[in-house]
Amino acid sequence: MSSSTLTPIDHALRVQRVAEQVGDRALLVTDLADLRWLTGFVTSHGWAVVRSGELFVGTDGRYGDKAVAETHGTGATVIVEQERAALDGQMIRTLDGARVLIDTDVSDHQLRVGLAARGIDVFDASPIRTMRRVKDAAEIERIERAAAIADTALAEVEPMLGSGVTELEVRAELEYRMVLHGADDRSYPTIVAAGPEHGARPHHGAARRVISEGDTIIIDVGALVDGYHSDMTRSWVVGTASPEQREVYELVRSSQAAGLAVVSSGASSKAVDRACRDVFEDAGRLDEYIHGTGHGVGLDIHELPFHNQSSDVTLEAGMVVTVEPGLYRGGFGGFRIEDLVLVTDSVNGTGHRVLTHSPKRELN
Repeated sequence: MSSSTLTPIDHALRVQRVAEQVGDRALLVTDLADLRWLTGFVTSHGWAVVRSGELFVGTDGRYGDKAVAETHGTGATVIVEQERAALDGQMIRTLDGARVLIDTDVSDHQLRVGLAARGIDVFDASPIRTMRRVKDAAEIERIERAAAIADTALAEVEPMLGSGVTELEVRAELEYRMVLHGADDRSYPTIVAAGPEHGARPHHGAARRVISEGDTIIIDVGALVDGYHSDMTRSWVVGTASPEQREVYELVRSSQAAGLAVVSSGASSKAVDRACRDVFEDAGRLDEYIHGTGHGVGLDIHELPFHNQSSDVTLEAGMVVTVEPGLYRGGFGGFRIEDLVLVTDSVNGTGHRVLTHSPKRELN
């Protein structure tokens, strides 16, 4: 199914909402994901300025026609310069005399120093930082489609496990099948981590190692649809699991279920992390918990909010987050279970909707 069947994203409305937040100041957008979110323009080099209700988009000659086409309907004034210095000069002119808002977490330090040197007041604030956390219906549609594609690909590839294939062969097959089923690309390099050493590395990747009898296996897979990511992890044992493998796997399943149960509008990211962590702490295995508990997903595969012990974020309806506890130990391997979850208002005791539907199978 092509991206043309997706509900269009109303970038003009986003520009209007951001302009209202900016008021009499100017907002400088240099992060490419923020630029895409605001204007619809997909590029490797560009910026936007929102000032006095107007939108300016700057890029180089490689992307001029593309910028005009993709920002159509937003009222953008597209500025195209071949030389970087000339394009920077145009940016300065759009900002001259304004109090400039910029997201210092994603902007270039040298740029901020240069603006200050020109007498332009720069403030660390951006409404986009907050707005991107809560997804609208069109964004959720894209993320949900990406999740469904990954589910389908995994269901087709799962029977290969234990048939003498390598981690790399499983990864290649998953990524091929996601594109076959409508993804634009993989969401990130698919992780296929098998055995007592590779399985103990949360972000191992994949190698030419044959997946063998008795291996623990972690597969972390996501699809990309119209710029939006999905994210999911499932775990297995090839053949008959040992008693310890069953024990650890059930702990991970319990931890993940505990974290999911907390996810609801009004809950804290810190509480999601704590719920997962408590299960491992009670079992005396907290030292094997070396991976993050979860994060937001959208135009970036890792974005706000993050579930951790220091988070001060309160979950809101419309956020899309992961819950992904796992245990890892060299010489044993590891397990991780991850779902992608839409935060909702609590209805009948449930404050979320799970977007990933691949089974969390019991071990043999």
